[in-house]
Amino acid sequence: MKLALAQLAIERGEVAANVSRAKDAIAEGAAQGADLVALPEIFNVGYFAFDSYGRRAEPLGGSTLSAIATTAREHDVAVLAGSIVEDLGETARETDAAVPATEGLANTSVFFDRDGERQAVYRKRHLFGYGSAEQELLVPGESVPVVEFGGFTVGMTTCYDLRFPEQYRRLVDAGVTLALVPSAWPYPRVEHWQTLPRTRAIENQFYVATVNGSGSFDEATLLGRSTVYDPWGTVLASADDDPTIVTATVDPERVRAVRDEFPALDDRRT
Repeated sequence: MKLALAQLAIERGEVAANVSRAKDAIAEGAAQGADLVALPEIFNVGYFAFDSYGRRAEPLGGSTLSAIATTAREHDVAVLAGSIVEDLGETARETDAAVPATEGLANTSVFFDRDGERQAVYRKRHLFGYGSAEQELLVPGESVPVVEFGGFTVGMTTCYDLRFPEQYRRLVDAGVTLALVPSAWPYPRVEHWQTLPRTRAIENQFYVATVNGSGSFDEATLLGRSTVYDPWGTVLASADDDPTIVTATVDPERVRAVRDEFPALDDRRT
């Protein structure tokens, strides 16, 4: 399976321009033969645009995700719509069943298949509190969904989740072989951004793909460096901090081979 990570240039609060770039990146990824394109965290509003979260929040059926679903269908490619700020109350009212009748906002990623059909919804479980308004503005998610695609069992986490290895153990126990990590990771924590996902790949013996944004805000500058790690923790493809598309071919048989060769997961004591 060919995976494409869309390291987008993200402008603070410029939803129309950001979504347009996301659609172009999906089209470009598909043109390069990608089966799955992943987008960064809060790609439509910009993670650091905290003052825009309330007025820019959308339900799952809102304009941003509808545009991404349509683009996925038009280009016959699956898409992880990195994340948006979701209005939980509006989602509950429009679907009656997709989420509990909860008010508030969430940092929400959606996996669309090649037909643009929603297959999984992940709401960020670990909300960042270090100099961030995320904990004040958002409601943490509870579930850790998985989706079958391209021979993989795909799990989703978001950015700060990387610091909590127990969540990735939950993914292993759910059969995950590829973890996607949309992020808005800023300078200066380059070493953390490179060490944590590599460690998650090594200790869980699955692929980890991190897709970060690119761009500067008043508060921080995103460091890019979107990367695909294999189950040994080897870097298959990476980037610098400029907007680009990172592609790599991933193989579910590689996960099985690594686990057979070095069956460390069999020695877990819980």
